Parts: sequence; C-alpha cells; structure tokens
Amino acid sequence: MRTPLPLSIVIPTYRREAVLVETIHALLALDPLAAEILLLDQTETHETEIEQRLRQLANAGRIRWLRLPVPSITQAMNQGLLQARHDVVLFLDDDIRPEPDLVAAHRAAHTTDQDILVAGRVLQPWDEGLDYSQDSRFHFASLKPKWIDEFVGCNFSVRRSAALALGGFDENFVRVAYRFEAEFAHRLLASGRRIYYEPAACLHHLKAAAGGTRTYGEHLSTWRPDHAVGAYYFGLRTGALREFAARPLRAIATRYHLRHPWRVPFTLWAELGGMLWALGLHLRGPRHVQVPGKKDSA
Repeated sequence: MRTPLPLSIVIPTYRREAVLVETIHALLALDPLAAEILLLDQTETHETEIEQRLRQLANAGRIRWLRLPVPSITQAMNQGLLQARHDVVLFLDDDIRPEPDLVAAHRAAHTTDQDILVAGRVLQPWDEGLDYSQDSRFHFASLKPKWIDEFVGCNFSVRRSAALALGGFDENFVRVAYRFEAEFAHRLLASGRRIYYEPAACLHHLKAAAGGTRTYGEHLSTWRPDHAVGAYYFGLRTGALREFAARPLRAIATRYHLRHPWRVPFTLWAELGGMLWALGLHLRGPRHVQVPGKKDSA
C-alpha cells in the first residue's frame, strides 16, 4: 500500500478537458503520491464525459474539487492556500505529465530547509530529447540544483504558512496574470526567504493548445491588454520603472512584427491599454489573500 506524503497538490484549471483528467490520473499514479489533490476549477461547464469523471474522482475521495465562479489564476491559487490541508503546497498546471519523483523531491527539499520556495524542473515541448548535462547556463530545464531569484508557476512548492504570511498572490494580476510569479518572488526574497531550484522535481509541460491562458489569445497578435497588464503592474509594484518604460518598444521589436508590420498598431494599442489598466490597479493597492481573523498584509 502506498503511503501518501504530507503535501497538498493545488491545480488551478480553466477550460481544460481531457488533458486535465490525464494530468490528475498521472498524479494519482505516482509512488509516493501526495496526500491530497485540490482542484480549483474555474471552468463554466465541462464536456459531459469530463464532468462525470471529475465527479467520480471527487466522490471517491481521490480529489477535492472546488468550483470557482470567476476565472482568476491568482485568486484560485489563494483559495488553494486557504483550503489546503497540509503546510507544504505544490502548485501545478493542469496540462502536465509528472516524472515519478516529482512529489517526493518537492517534499524532501522542504524537509532539508524549512524556509524556502522550491522551483521544480520544467521540460517544455521544445526541450524533449535534448541533453542539458553539459549546459552551464541556468534555465528551468537545467540538471543542476541552484539558488535562484524567480520560479515558474507550473511547478513550485511553498509552505502554506509562509505564503499566507506574505499575503499570498496578488489578485491584481488579472487575466493572463503575466509576471505574478516574479512579484511574489520579489516579496518572498525581501522577507529573507530563498528560492531553491530542484531538478529532481521534474515534469513535462504539455502546453495544451486550448484553455488556460490561451483563452485570451496570443500575446503577439492580440489587440487586447490581457497579456500586457501584468507586466506593467509588476513594474509599478516592484519599482522596475525602466522595465515599465521600455516594454512598448520591446513588444513590437520582434521577428513576428517584422514579418507582420500591420500588427504593430494593434500591439501598441494593447500595450497602452495594459499600461492604463495597471496604473488603475496600482493606485487601488494590491489585493492580497484575506486570511480569516487577519488584515490584508499590504
């Protein structure tokens, strides 16, 4: 009989169907497995077969399935922090394939050091089949452990108590929530905590073509500010004003825009909208998680 490790897996999900169920089954097959899988589901209505399978898993106690009415990555993650039954919380995307030691490696890293965020290895589709054993440059497919300054949101773990003490994730990172990880890392490092990259905690990110942040279109071609707003908000919140000011030019200085110059006005329109939206969010102040009995940590 498999003995579950005292760790909560939290999966925010939005408009994902078969790949979501495949992800859950892969996590349930791990040995050792996590003590709980908490699914924060922002999907309005699933396909009938997927809805039935998720309900079966929930009724059997294999997952905890919470439905949320408003799509928000950061709000779902904060609910995960509040609802998790274990202090070590592992956040995963809803379109991943885990390596066998994923859960065990995350848990072991927190046992060794009590006050860290653990960033796991992420193999993107373009990393498959490549040998990184001799690579001296750090990236999130690297094979060497390292103390780092940021993390990737699809594979990281943190102690629930530490994350809540920092106010959780800022819910002003709306829509695509671009750069929410960097802003949380900024606060975490400022608090004296550290980020450790553990390559043994490995998964394959499948980058499903539909659902998730892809619901909001492609960042290079959209005229909407859903991708840009997070970058400008991050700059305002962390004082990275040079990054804030330089982004409009960087947004159009791409090979895509060189090949599609008629897209430049649409991209600049999206950047302007994101900038104004971010200014409004910043002026209202951060929206941190509300812990019962405590005030906002802002």
